[in-house]
Order: sequence, then structure tokens, then C-alpha cells
Amino acid sequence: MLLPHSAHTSSPWRIHELTRDFQLEDVWALPTPGGPDDFRDLVDLLASADPSRGSSQAARMLWAIRWKVGAILDWDRPEAGVGARVATLRDRLSADLRDPPTPEFDKLPFTSLYLLTNEWAAELANQTVHGVMHVGWVPNDTGGYRGQMAVYVKPNGALGTAYMAAIRPFRHRIVYPAMMRQIGASWRRRSSRMAPAGAHL
Repeated sequence: MLLPHSAHTSSPWRIHELTRDFQLEDVWALPTPGGPDDFRDLVDLLASADPSRGSSQAARMLWAIRWKVGAILDWDRPEAGVGARVATLRDRLSADLRDPPTPEFDKLPFTSLYLLTNEWAAELANQTVHGVMHVGWVPNDTGGYRGQMAVYVKPNGALGTAYMAAIRPFRHRIVYPAMMRQIGASWRRRSSRMAPAGAHL
């Protein structure tokens, strides 16, 4: 579910120290109910996810178009990435956040920045944007917790601004709703595996 920006900005996340020159694009409630110690499972799930291979045909098509256009126009070449076109945000980390970045991503072109007990951030860059994904573990309405994801972007000039404007309707109506369903299904499978014997009797 898409949330107001205040759902993210009102919390004292450490990511605020790093992204003052970025735009907060979206805030999403993740369908991942859990307990206080389940955050690392969510982090591992997201790091291993491949939304371009989800169950939504429309979302898969949009991902395929994005990767094809990026290949044709060289948007994703190494020279456009973190440490080349833009400096990594790890250069901005305070000393207490400078543990080795973890985890590594299986499919998505992100690199972890830092991981805390209730907060995780990762970055990517290409020819269109420098982006940050922030995931927090927040109280829900039932006395437990759930994930919350915020997306920051710094567009690369006119190209990046035009790109973000062009994809926004597709992100909100197709790509992210499909991603939420995929995350929710994976989380339910994980919860089923962890349920104690006899819990469903």
C-alpha cells in the first residue's frame, strides 16, 4: 500500500543523514507482518528477490522493456554506476554505520549501504538516476511489526527527470503493486515454513 511521505519522514531513520539532496519518491507498507526479531528475514528476502520474474505478466513486460532500452542506450554501463558517475553514499556514513555492507543482492543492481536491527539501506546508479531503497521495521496495527520501504532518487539532469516522470504511472499502477504481491506471497511461504508443528490443526 502506498503511504504518505510523512509515514517515513516522521521517524528518526538514519537514512535522513545521507539523503538530504535526494527526493523522497515513494513510501510503501510491505505485506510482511512479523515479530520484533524478524527484520533480518525480510532483508534477506528482498535481497534475493527478482521482481522481473514475478507472476504479473504486465510487470514482467515492463521490466523487460526497461532492461532492453537500458541496454540499447547504455544506461546501465559500469561507467554510469556507483563509484563512477556518482560517489557512493558509503562515503557519507558515520563511523557507527561503517560495518561491511550486507547482504549482497542476487538479481537487482543494488549495493547495500548499512544494516541495523530495524533499518537497511541500499543504493544503485545508472545513466538516469542515483537511487536509494530504504527498508524499516515498524509497529503495525495489531501489536506486531511490518516492513516499510521508502524510495529516494536523485535524477541525472533532464534525462533523469523525464525518465522518472514517464515511469511514475507504471510504477504506481503496475510495477510496485505486483512487487507487493510477490513480497507478500514469499513472506507467507516463509511464515508457513516457520510455523510450529500442529499450528494449523
